[in-house]
Amino acid sequence: MPFVVLTLGILLLLLLIIKFKLNTYIALIVTAVVVGIGLGMPLTKIATSIQNGIGSQLGELALVFGFGAMLGRLVADAGGAYTISTTLLDIFGRKRLQIAIVVASFIIGIALFFEVGIVLLIPIVFAIAIEAQVPVLYLGIPMGAALSVTHGFLPPHPAPTAIATTLNANVGHVLLFGIIIAIPTVYIAGPLFSRWAQKMVPDAFTGKPHLPLSSNKRQFKVSEAPGFGLSVLTALFPVILMTITTVYELVVDHGVTPKNPSTLDQIIRLIGAPGIAMLISLLFALWSMGIHQHKTNKAITATIEDATKSIAMLLLIIGGGGAFKQILIDGGVGKAVAQLFSGSSISPLILGWLVAVILRVSLGSATVAALTAAGLVAPLMTQAGIDPALMVIAIGSGSVAASHVNDAGFWMFREYFDLTVKQTLLTWTMLETIIAVCGLGGVLALNAIFH
Repeated sequence: MPFVVLTLGILLLLLLIIKFKLNTYIALIVTAVVVGIGLGMPLTKIATSIQNGIGSQLGELALVFGFGAMLGRLVADAGGAYTISTTLLDIFGRKRLQIAIVVASFIIGIALFFEVGIVLLIPIVFAIAIEAQVPVLYLGIPMGAALSVTHGFLPPHPAPTAIATTLNANVGHVLLFGIIIAIPTVYIAGPLFSRWAQKMVPDAFTGKPHLPLSSNKRQFKVSEAPGFGLSVLTALFPVILMTITTVYELVVDHGVTPKNPSTLDQIIRLIGAPGIAMLISLLFALWSMGIHQHKTNKAITATIEDATKSIAMLLLIIGGGGAFKQILIDGGVGKAVAQLFSGSSISPLILGWLVAVILRVSLGSATVAALTAAGLVAPLMTQAGIDPALMVIAIGSGSVAASHVNDAGFWMFREYFDLTVKQTLLTWTMLETIIAVCGLGGVLALNAIFH
């Protein structure tokens, strides 16, 4: 019964958005209420679930998105994004632009949450696309592929790190295997897939997406734009802060949170928390892209206000996705999937991947899908003698599959690249599914080599 309700709920959501052209945020909340009733939830708890879903989804994201949008707009308005884009164009040339984006996204993606990575990279991707006169989606797909792979495969991201803890896997092995599998996966799901997507959905590549975080297209003189070094430092400041924390935790604390943290431990952890890292980075950007560039307080304030307006609806839509996800979890869809696979005889690696895929499609959250799948297959893994590090990547790759209307990432990609729901399904959803399939293929290949 839960699967029937879920399917009908997703169809209702698509109908409201595509057929009746209802605002996406309103459609998500309406669908969440209807699905909650369909799942037999107590009527008094539906509103609470929706509030909790929006709150948990936006809790840290509101901080990260708000500060990230301001930082991105400051870099763009000061000419920093222009400097970065023209320099990358000079270094890589037009033929290797996608590789430049993949490299940048992969480096940024290792240290940053998926959503933060998108917020930081979007202004640069838009600026490079405009400068090189290529479709924005031509660069957006490789960016999305690189960020998704790091999100699903590599610690210190929440899902891989949490699964590694659940399965007692060596984090170093997960990182090593993850990078080995990630390199071909990113190339297939990024540059290679973008060529196919351009033939399948040509309209998505010919549109003129709005620039949500970089407000203008004006040309900057070299003398008035900030230098490449300062621009990159400002854009990557959050990455640097989070990397310092990650390296400190691995080297000093050996990846284990101390029971009695010292003052230094607490300071390092504070500056590496995404919200605080973005706040510190924004303060640095106010100096490097504002005061240091001789901008007036009025101009800096105008930039920040414009940035805030640009993400208001995006935040609401992501909150709506969180509400829908929470209704599915509280309504028992997660438990129904777990029961479906109890006592199965499939290979643990494939089973872990499959459970993660079904949970991901059902619930929308990659992290929730990964953790639920890990708890389910942990006993099977020890009996079959599977390397826990490979199981982490199998579950992690399954957890990014088939992102659709109940996933915040789906709506972010749609809004940023100004796509229709159908175009997003044929680009973003396909991209995520390719990553999941390539990830499983890589895991099975490494398992065959090492066993």
